[in-house]
Amino acid sequence: MNTINQKALDLQSPLYYNNRELSWLAFNERVLEEALDEHNPLFERLKFLAIFSSNLDEFFMVRVAGLKDQVKAGFNKPENKAGMTPKQQLNQIAQNAHRLVGLQYDSYNDLLIPQLREENIEILHMSDLTSEQYKILEEYFDEQIFPVLTPMAVDAYRPFPMLLNKSLNLAIVIEDNDEFEENRYKTAIVQVPAVLERFVKLHTSSDQNRFVLLEDIISTFIHKLFKGYKVVSVSVFRITRNADMTIHEEGARDLLKEIEKELKKRKWGAAVRLEIQKNGFDQNILRYLTEELEIHEKDVYEIDGPLDLTFLFSFAKEMSKLREDLIFEALIPQPPVDISSDEDIFEKVSEQDVFLHHPYESFEPVVEFISDAADDPDVLAIKQTLYRVSGDSPIIDALKRAAENGKQVTVLVELKARFDEENNVQWAKELEKAGCHVIYGMTYLKTHSKITLVVRRKNNRIERFVHLGTGNYNDQTAKIYTDMGLITSKRKFGIDATNFFNYLSGYTEKPDFHHLSVAPFDIRKDFIKLIDQEIQFQKRFSNGRIIAKMNSLTDKVIITKLYEASNAGVQIDLIIRGTCCLRPGIKGVSENIRVRSIVGRFLEHSRIYFFHHNGEEKTFLSSADLMTRNMEKRVEILFPIYEGHIKMRLNQVLALNLADNVKAREQDQHGVYHYVKRNEHEAFVDCQLTLFSKAYQVLEDEE
Repeated sequence: MNTINQKALDLQSPLYYNNRELSWLAFNERVLEEALDEHNPLFERLKFLAIFSSNLDEFFMVRVAGLKDQVKAGFNKPENKAGMTPKQQLNQIAQNAHRLVGLQYDSYNDLLIPQLREENIEILHMSDLTSEQYKILEEYFDEQIFPVLTPMAVDAYRPFPMLLNKSLNLAIVIEDNDEFEENRYKTAIVQVPAVLERFVKLHTSSDQNRFVLLEDIISTFIHKLFKGYKVVSVSVFRITRNADMTIHEEGARDLLKEIEKELKKRKWGAAVRLEIQKNGFDQNILRYLTEELEIHEKDVYEIDGPLDLTFLFSFAKEMSKLREDLIFEALIPQPPVDISSDEDIFEKVSEQDVFLHHPYESFEPVVEFISDAADDPDVLAIKQTLYRVSGDSPIIDALKRAAENGKQVTVLVELKARFDEENNVQWAKELEKAGCHVIYGMTYLKTHSKITLVVRRKNNRIERFVHLGTGNYNDQTAKIYTDMGLITSKRKFGIDATNFFNYLSGYTEKPDFHHLSVAPFDIRKDFIKLIDQEIQFQKRFSNGRIIAKMNSLTDKVIITKLYEASNAGVQIDLIIRGTCCLRPGIKGVSENIRVRSIVGRFLEHSRIYFFHHNGEEKTFLSSADLMTRNMEKRVEILFPIYEGHIKMRLNQVLALNLADNVKAREQDQHGVYHYVKRNEHEAFVDCQLTLFSKAYQVLEDEE
């Protein structure tokens, strides 16, 4: 055990913490590393480039935008962990982001494009085309593209247009052929239509898999929009805007309308990033755009390649129809261990708790649980929280059907789920029309918990069935996110669920729960208590052990308590996919803490919290990461696992995560991540593929 003088140790020192924003950028770098990993199939590597771009877009729209708002407001105090002011954070973000974007395009240009070419797939430039190909694309432009384009002149009478967030645009400088015209040089903007496919296939007998990007075609034939003028330059650019919403809930008579109003503003927020295609960009246009958009030099990203690589999602999807050998082998979610397809879910759950592990096990039992409840004449009520659902959700259909069948259906739709607000507004309206009672949560809090309550009357007795989960009720993301769920009929869980929904929908104090721990504040309080208990067990028995798996760790109160536990000798393993403000391995601070991140084929999304407790082994699942926002500003649920067979399975999952030596990276004491070193005699362990193979093995054993 460490014997450092605790009085001399300042656990508040900024040296012991990672900045949240820079830690997130480090996570996105791990995503980028997957695009560089030659063990991943080619089209999957393209997808990781697209994910990197999509992630970075959201980061600028929300996190960078928020920091810029602080600077504009004159706020210059350092944040409470790493001690960086907003300006310092923005400067470091710019430095790191420029480096990562450079690495992204190096991999695109020097690695992936040449490998596509080797597979006889090419994204060509217009200058590469034969005369026949050129003519075909000119006809395509005239017939399919030209009618959709709208040139927007910029002059004294027509000011610079309000360009949509994340839209791709062309800035065109033209010269008047009239030599007597006083101002011969003029500027116009043309938006690249988002309604058209970004990559255009060449349809000639010799061009099986040859493509040209839409903006390249438009740039080449742009002169057709400006007859009587000479095109001097065409510059491709893209603007990222502040997309964070300010909802004044207290003053909003109708939150639904307030959200809809703010969604319209999002498209026109202040510019926070300007991306330009470096090749051929007009420097006069660059100066003009930076002045017009009030963009700082460090927020200009000169790109050596096509802007907005998110188009690689659809490109890879299209190509994978032709070349299945260049994508991941299909892995089909298997029937769950705890329930077979021919068993009645209510009868099964009446006998024992049912555990579900997605995507290794099918999400279908969750859909069936709600669908069967909708059609079961004995079911009286269904209550559910919805945060993000799929576009064609079978769960929404089941809830609507339940209401039409006369059941009492209460649905909390979280309208403030970032970037899903528009979808959720639409779902809320549809559910209300079907007769569901729709509520929108609590003032100033996001409801992020995942819970469903089904109330049934059987033989004149009331039964309650509860589903609790770590992930959203989304049948599509359940195929690519690792998440867990529990369906139970235990009486006190049912009472807790009933009280939880009454707490959300009515006027009542926060209930005293039997099993659930509910944020705001209670989850943090219970975590502190559990860590303190582990410290005491360590002092008495020297067997203190904590394992925690989550998406992000930012809460300073909990981090500080983990440092205390480390100094008491408690062995702590943290499996954190994304942001981690804790620094492990610092002597006298965190030397007994190890942090690893797994970024692989599936998005690690489940939250598992394990405390050894001198052999009693307390295990919890949760909707919550250990972030300050989740502890204080969200309605979250932490729930215990009691069944021995489920605990055993969770222990196996944690052990596999800690054994992974293929996709795991470990954070060092400086906050830098490195791939886990594998001993040359060790077998390769990819925890995600291993869990899938185990799911297949269970099915084979049953057959």
